[in-house]
Amino acid sequence: MNASDYYQDTAARIEKALRYCDDTQAVVVGEQTLGQVGTFFKRLFPNQRAIVVADATTFELAGKRVAEELNAAGISTDEPYVYDEPGMHAEMRLVDMLKPRLAATDAIPVAVGSGTVNDLCKYSSSLVERSYMVVGTAASMDGYASFGASIEYNECKQTFSCPAPRVILIDMDVVCKAPVKMNAAGFADLIAKIPAGADWILADLIGTEPIDTIAWSLVQDSLRDWVANPEGVASGDRKALTFLTEGLIMSGLAMQKAKTSRTASGAEHQFSHLWDNQHHKFNGEAPSHGFKVGVGTVSTSALYERILSTWNESTFDAAIAAIPQNYRTWETIEKELEENFGTSGLYETVKRECAKKFVEPDELERRLKLFRDNWNELKKRLSNQLMPAAEIQRIIAAAKAPSTPEEIGIERSRLQKSYALAQQLRYRYNCLDWTRDLGLWEETVTHLFQPGGFWFK
Repeated sequence: MNASDYYQDTAARIEKALRYCDDTQAVVVGEQTLGQVGTFFKRLFPNQRAIVVADATTFELAGKRVAEELNAAGISTDEPYVYDEPGMHAEMRLVDMLKPRLAATDAIPVAVGSGTVNDLCKYSSSLVERSYMVVGTAASMDGYASFGASIEYNECKQTFSCPAPRVILIDMDVVCKAPVKMNAAGFADLIAKIPAGADWILADLIGTEPIDTIAWSLVQDSLRDWVANPEGVASGDRKALTFLTEGLIMSGLAMQKAKTSRTASGAEHQFSHLWDNQHHKFNGEAPSHGFKVGVGTVSTSALYERILSTWNESTFDAAIAAIPQNYRTWETIEKELEENFGTSGLYETVKRECAKKFVEPDELERRLKLFRDNWNELKKRLSNQLMPAAEIQRIIAAAKAPSTPEEIGIERSRLQKSYALAQQLRYRYNCLDWTRDLGLWEETVTHLFQPGGFWFK
C-alpha cells in the first residue's frame, strides 16, 4: 500500500465519522498539508481574520509557516500570540493570559501545537464564544477532536466542557519530525481504549452509562489495526504514525458524538488524573499524560486478568450473601476520603464524585445479581475485548513509551496505593469499582503485588 492509498483510507473513515459530529466540520491528514491552511480557513471561516496561537517551540516548528500561508491566501491576521513559558502545561493561569488577547479582537484562533496549546486555545476560544482551528504538530493525545479541555484549576486537573475545533489539519511531515516521546505518548493514550472499552461494558450492563453503538464503533472497530505497529511508531514510520494519528482523531470524534469521554477513557485514565493531581514529577518534570495513562493501562489490564482467571458465578453468590456485613456505608467512605484526600484541594471534588456513585444495599444487590446472571456472556465479551497485561506492556514498550511504574518515577508500593485512590477519584464505573463492590480488594488488587502477582518484584 503506497502513501496515497492509506491516506485515502484514513480520510474516508474520518469523513464518515464527521457525519455524527456537531463541532468539527473538516479534518485533513496528509503530507504537505500546511500549504492548505489558507484554503480551509477561507472555506470554514469566510471573510474572517485569523490569529495564530502557539508556544515558542511550535511557533518555530510550524507556526511561522502557518502565519505565512494565511497571509499568502489574503487572510488578514493579528500578531501571533506565542507563549514563552518553559515546561508549560494547561493551567487556568495561561487561559487567563490568552482570553483577554482573544477578547480584544474578532480574529479566529488558529492553534499550532499539540495537547497543551490545543487545550488552552480550545477553552479560551469557548470563553469568548468563538470557534477555532487547530494545526496539530504531534500524534501525542486524543484531544484534538474532543469536546472538552483538560485544564488545571485550583490545584486540580479538571475537564471543562467546550466545543471541539471546526477544522483540524495534521501535516504528517511535521508529525514524523516530532520527538519520539510525544508520538509514543499518543500511542499509549490510544491503546488505553482497550481496557477502557471493557470498563464501558461493565457500566453498560448495570445501566449507569449505556454504550453508544456508533461512538463505540468509531473507536473500537479499527483499534487493533491502529496499534498494530508500535515499532513503526518508535522509528517514525509514516504509515504507522498516520494510523496512530487517525486513531487519536477518531477517538476525539467519538467523544464529540457521544458528548462524553466514556468512549475513550476508563480506570486507566484515573491513575493519570490521580498523579496529575498529586503534582507528581520525575527527574524534575511531570511525565506526559500518555505516559501516565500507559502505566495505568497495564495496571487495569493486570487487574482484569486476575478477575477473569479467578471469579465465577459462585463469587457473586458469596458477595451477595456478604452484603449485610461487607456493605460500605457513606460514613465509612467519607472517613476514607478524609484520610486519603483531606489535606489536599482535591477533597471536595473527590467527595462529590464518590457521592454520585454511592449506592444503597438494594442497588448493590441488583448489580451483583446482574453480573452473576450474565457472567458467562460478560466474561466472553471482556475476554474478547481485552489483551493480556504482559502483551499490552510489551507493545507499549515497543512504541518507546514507559510500561512500568518505575519508568515514570512511581514505586510499586505507591502504585498499589494508587489503585485505591484512583477508584475514589471519579464517579465513572469501572473495574476498580467492580472489585470494591464484590468486597474482593485483598484477593484481587493486593494479590497483584504478592508472590505470583503481576506487579510482584
